[in-house]
Amino acid sequence: MNFYSTNHTAPQVGFREAVLHGMPPDNGLYMPLSIPKIPDPLMKELPHLNFQELAFEISKLWLLDEIDEKWLKKIVYDAIDFDATLYKLKDNIFSLELYHGPTYAFKDFGARFMARLLSHFVRKESGETVILVATSGDTGSAVAQGFYKMPGIYVVLLYPGGKVSQLQEKQITTIGGNVTALEVDGTFDDCQMLVKQAFLDEDLNDIMHLTSANSINFARLLPQSFYYVYAYAQLAQYQKPLIFSVPSGNFGNMCGALLAKKMGVPIKQLIAATNANNIVPQYLETGKFEPRPSLKTISNAMDVGNPSNFPRIMELYGNKYEQVIKDIHGSAYSDHITRKAIVKVFDETHYLMCPHSAIGYLGLHDYMLGRENDYTGVFVSTAHPAKFSNEIQKFLDYEIAFPHGLKSVMNKKKVSVPMNSDYEDFKKFLLKAGWRKN
Repeated sequence: MNFYSTNHTAPQVGFREAVLHGMPPDNGLYMPLSIPKIPDPLMKELPHLNFQELAFEISKLWLLDEIDEKWLKKIVYDAIDFDATLYKLKDNIFSLELYHGPTYAFKDFGARFMARLLSHFVRKESGETVILVATSGDTGSAVAQGFYKMPGIYVVLLYPGGKVSQLQEKQITTIGGNVTALEVDGTFDDCQMLVKQAFLDEDLNDIMHLTSANSINFARLLPQSFYYVYAYAQLAQYQKPLIFSVPSGNFGNMCGALLAKKMGVPIKQLIAATNANNIVPQYLETGKFEPRPSLKTISNAMDVGNPSNFPRIMELYGNKYEQVIKDIHGSAYSDHITRKAIVKVFDETHYLMCPHSAIGYLGLHDYMLGRENDYTGVFVSTAHPAKFSNEIQKFLDYEIAFPHGLKSVMNKKKVSVPMNSDYEDFKKFLLKAGWRKN
């Protein structure tokens, strides 16, 4: 399978090269020349498969020409050893819980899959591979856990100081080993810009092998399509058109949903639900894409002012606005409305949502008003509410139970390296670390 750049000036590459390099040299994003369709016999079989089996079957459509079937099965089964759970909130409304992995956030699916895929691709090579990751919250811990102790691979996490939750920061800064956390004096967009500049720095790339585990790397996006296929398979019995509401920041999760749709999953409508950083909902309403500095909100993992994956969405629709708005509806919500939704749903159903999941719920709720009997609706629940307990317990009188994995990390000591947003200082840090290609 070949990949091209969304900027259309870099040479085409295979899946392996797209994963290893992360970004094309022309500052675009890698996209597949074609998207495989799920064969009809497999589509009929999907409801009878467990999640690992389904993920393996979808992976084969993409990767069998790159990886032996035996190795691919090992990668998939080792990466995805936890489930995506559908919780029925009320008639025709489901929460797709994606936080049952080791870091209690949906990023575990993509990070663990990519870590094992990348490790497979580099296992016969000499030298060191450096993973650069900008994170606004959960990506960092998922990537750190996914790549922890993998030989020949080093991870550098860049996160905006003071703009992630206390628990997220502890998860990012307490891994150690081959993982280094940089606490950047700036926003997520500043972190993301540092990473992109490093990828485009020819001198730096001559010295060290850099790649990314953000959703700019296609290997992160592919496994995020698996759980949309799985949700469809579990809900096909309802025989109603299917809607997904996706809480969105950098729009990698939305790209995963779009890949599932393009593979043949009959998704009737997708809802891009954001917080105050409503760049894409405004585009869907006006046709104008206008990035701006990100705003800080209680749904911090979605505090993105220039979503990296937006060009991929446009490529999937031939850069035609009229086609995009047929499939994707946009909505945006303030912190005040998000808090009210968390309280209201908890009071009515005793179901607790994190702020990001609540935005997904709001997008679905508003779209389905007056259409409750017409669709099966799913909102994507991206993180365990305990990860945001400090914020939630400011407005909800309820003692949130912490899973063991989250309890243990809170007692660990934070270890991070202060970093400003100047690229030359970041480059000096990387060079001083001494990682080399061979």
